[in-house]
Amino acid sequence: MLAPGHPQLAPSPDRASARATVAAYRPASAAQDAARRRVLAFVDRHPEALLRTCAPGHLTGSAAVVDLAGPAVLLTLHRKLGRWLQLGGHCDGDGNLAGAALREAVEESGIPELRIVPEPIDIDIHAVPCPPGTEGWHLDVRFAVAAPPRARPVVGPESVDVRWFRIDALPPGLDEGFHRLLAAAVTALARS
Repeated sequence: MLAPGHPQLAPSPDRASARATVAAYRPASAAQDAARRRVLAFVDRHPEALLRTCAPGHLTGSAAVVDLAGPAVLLTLHRKLGRWLQLGGHCDGDGNLAGAALREAVEESGIPELRIVPEPIDIDIHAVPCPPGTEGWHLDVRFAVAAPPRARPVVGPESVDVRWFRIDALPPGLDEGFHRLLAAAVTALARS
């Protein structure tokens, strides 16, 4: 697992870096393989895929932040969407998807001691009103992130709340993609 500041997580403006990360992902199902292939094709067609200004869609990096001692997962009540979500967000030109996901997780949680497994564990493609008033696709490359036991999150400007939920007592409304992500994260972190 890698900590913030590790050279392997350094920002990269290179779209090829993001493409290589997605290409190296080993999907656990045919549906995940189809999502991987769809993201690769999108990146090949859209040189601006790392930027949120890419209207058809753009790459994002998410983190399932888990405290295995809980076991618990950290969720944010997203200010704009009004839903509980995993942490993460826009790459903003950074082709280092693991670095972008960890950066977003640290910013949104206020927990600087997070550690990331740098290989993707899930890909999810979903429609999002981004920017507001439009609809594009988030091509979300997802990672497992470990938190220190009993870490205390800080609510930032993008969130209404940031809270730990026991894995057996999650809030309602989380979609199938989140549950798939959480299962993959617990497995990946237990192996690390």
